[in-house]
Amino acid sequence: MTPPPSGRRRFARLRDWWAGTTLVSRLVGIVTVLLAVGLVLAGAISAALLEGTLVGQVDTKLQTEGEDLATSTVNSLSRGFGSSMTPSDYYVRLEVGAVDEETISPSTADRYGTPTVPELTTAQLEAREGEPFTVDSTRPGSTWRAVAYPIYRGDGTPAGSIVVALPLGDIERTVRHMSLVLLLSGLGIVLFGAAAGTWAVRRSLKPLREIEVTAAAIADGDLSQRVPAAAEHTEVGRLGAALNGMLAQIEKAFGAQSASEARMRRFVADASHELRTPLATIRGYGELYRMGALTTTDQVDDTLRRIEQSATRMGALVEDLLALARLDEGRPMRTGPVDLTVLAADAVSDLHALDPARATRLVPLEEGARGGPCVVVGEESRLRQVLANLVGNAVQHTPPGTPVEIAVGLLPSGEGAIEVRDHGPGIDPEHAARVFERFYRVDASRGRDSGGAGLGMAIVAAIVAAHDGSVRLSQTPGGGTTVRVTLPVPVTSLRSEDYHGGFLPSDEG
Repeated sequence: MTPPPSGRRRFARLRDWWAGTTLVSRLVGIVTVLLAVGLVLAGAISAALLEGTLVGQVDTKLQTEGEDLATSTVNSLSRGFGSSMTPSDYYVRLEVGAVDEETISPSTADRYGTPTVPELTTAQLEAREGEPFTVDSTRPGSTWRAVAYPIYRGDGTPAGSIVVALPLGDIERTVRHMSLVLLLSGLGIVLFGAAAGTWAVRRSLKPLREIEVTAAAIADGDLSQRVPAAAEHTEVGRLGAALNGMLAQIEKAFGAQSASEARMRRFVADASHELRTPLATIRGYGELYRMGALTTTDQVDDTLRRIEQSATRMGALVEDLLALARLDEGRPMRTGPVDLTVLAADAVSDLHALDPARATRLVPLEEGARGGPCVVVGEESRLRQVLANLVGNAVQHTPPGTPVEIAVGLLPSGEGAIEVRDHGPGIDPEHAARVFERFYRVDASRGRDSGGAGLGMAIVAAIVAAHDGSVRLSQTPGGGTTVRVTLPVPVTSLRSEDYHGGFLPSDEG
């Protein structure tokens, strides 16, 4: 493979060097180069304009003087030539017949030399009559500006020619002096511009350095860091606002992930702890049977009954865990219109059949409210599970015979509500905020055989949240616990006369 040309290699090295420079260096370098190029162009144009203006003035003088001399007659030129007709610094060359004379002051000749004017034919003189042209000088480095005119006799025939010239040395020195002044002033402007540009760019990019520091702190694990706010109408301000929004989302996501991992670890630990007891019971009774410690039929029957109870308890726990897992996955529900009044009436009937000695009633949310349906949108089976868990919790944690009331109705906000009220010992305020946590028991001393695994209220909260509702626990007036579930109601089902209503006649056992 042939190596790349040297020019391409140099360009590649230059490109690599440029890519390795800082943003400040790039911006300052670009600004400095543009400023230098602009000043060079401005200086060159200024020098050219000045030179053109000064040369134009010389051309005007030459044309005026040349025309005056050319219009003179041969005799007047012969009489006056060499005296007052030759202004200072002017060079005049007259060719008339055999006469070929040139006039120039000695001081001018010493300073600028004499112009080397070429021999011109009559046709050339007529072609460039009055047109200025530049010629060299006998002194190196000096030039002259000249005009040439033909001279005619009185009858109009050509008699000769006259050349008038002025030195351009003063103009050239003026242009060189001004160019030097422009160069030095431009160099100073470029240096000052580079210094000012460096300061301005660094000051403008200070927010970017702050963003860099913030990003480094975030990389070290401090997600609470934020980019300092800047003016929103600037690019840096908009960038900072966008980064702060992104950082807030990242912090929120990491916080949610950490909380989820903590809940999962706690959930697994609690589930393992809950399963340990029935598994230990089954294993223990199995070892007793294998060792021949069960000698009578009654002992075997009792052991099998205990094993069956433990297996049933494990099955219920696994079902609850699966229900929570499905709710956590956010699976879509088969929703439809559900009348909370019908669900509440069924729950009252079921509880009355299971515990006839317990007084159970269906009541309105508030006294004097009118009856009627209370329709919400949800999955009926899950809402029935919510009501079953609440009623079961009330029965389990209150003494036998304690009244239970189920209230249904519409709230002034347009939401449907269902309450399960008991008149038992109630729940202490320090426990009320945690009853919806998984595996939480209000009575820690309660045996696992007599109480649940602490998942019933957690399932209630998860199902209600999946329906975009809310659940709240409060004290029942006169003593006891009230759990209110609030669910959104379709707009089409609302009627102003239904507020605080929606219940069937009471069924008291």
